[in-house]
Amino acid sequence: MKFNKPMAVCIALSVLLGLSSCGKNTTVPKDQNSQEMTVDPDTQENTEPASTEAPVTTAETTTTSPATTTLAHDEDDVDTISLSFYEAKLSIGESAMPFVTMLPETAPDKSEKWTSSDSNVAKVDDMGNITAVGEGSCTITVTSVSTPDVKADVEVTVAPEPGLTYMEGILIANKSYALPATYNPGGLTPETSAAFDELVQGAADDGINIYLSSGFRSYDYQNEIYNNYIAAYGKSATDTFSARPGHSEHQTGMAIDVNIIDDSFAGTPEAIWIEEHCMEYGFILRYPQGKADITGYKYEPWHIRYVGKDFVKKFKEAAEKAGDPQYTLEEYFDIDSVYKD
Repeated sequence: MKFNKPMAVCIALSVLLGLSSCGKNTTVPKDQNSQEMTVDPDTQENTEPASTEAPVTTAETTTTSPATTTLAHDEDDVDTISLSFYEAKLSIGESAMPFVTMLPETAPDKSEKWTSSDSNVAKVDDMGNITAVGEGSCTITVTSVSTPDVKADVEVTVAPEPGLTYMEGILIANKSYALPATYNPGGLTPETSAAFDELVQGAADDGINIYLSSGFRSYDYQNEIYNNYIAAYGKSATDTFSARPGHSEHQTGMAIDVNIIDDSFAGTPEAIWIEEHCMEYGFILRYPQGKADITGYKYEPWHIRYVGKDFVKKFKEAAEKAGDPQYTLEEYFDIDSVYKD
């Protein structure tokens, strides 16, 4: 069969077009069901909204992330940490916990390490639960254990609860500094209770029996106790050994009277053990011997106050520097303890 020239050209073009359609397609349509992470070029942060699984908190928080730098690591290493919030404004005693996302998802080790730049302002546990301790500002940092140069910060600002006086994170209650009648932690604080349990066990290991005789007292209960003492001993005598309502350390939930609440407790093996060992568990003997003119109260070998092990270290250093084993909170903070009326 013969083909004329125009027809031959058409056949050739058809063959070429057919071959082209059989070649590898270099443009792949995007799967409409796939999800891609978008990155803000200014902040280098994941622009997906924070996870709805973040813990609920009443604290005032800010979710805007500060600028971060992407670092080069092995393909499966953690290279980004994002948080559900990066700023928190708390009141003393209030807690907040950010939700943490570590990327990439394929990272084999997503364990976290949490630290506080100032535990007197806010402390943080291994789970990232931040608790306000004292007035001020600090930075809480979460770091990737597997990739220590990858981290994220929460800037924390702590405001004092109205009517309370904190010094270096220690709630003060003495004759000069009162607690409001409404202040009520509902019992011993969890930290105080846990530390006392450790103290009791430590004493038992040494063959010493220590037990709680009086712990938390509400404002109203302290008022009842104080007035009963006045009826029995008169106001002047009562003020030497019993606090007026609002001025009792027992209302803080961090003071404990152990064993016998009586002068006969002095000099017993239990009293000696308490004086020598209570600091090991975060307590101090609050009203030591010979300091009634400073603390406002006579010697009470049974009364211990929880201040935490971190503060105890500083307290002991100050006592050693002063050369005074009977050191007091009033001397440490340079404050008085005198009723104003």
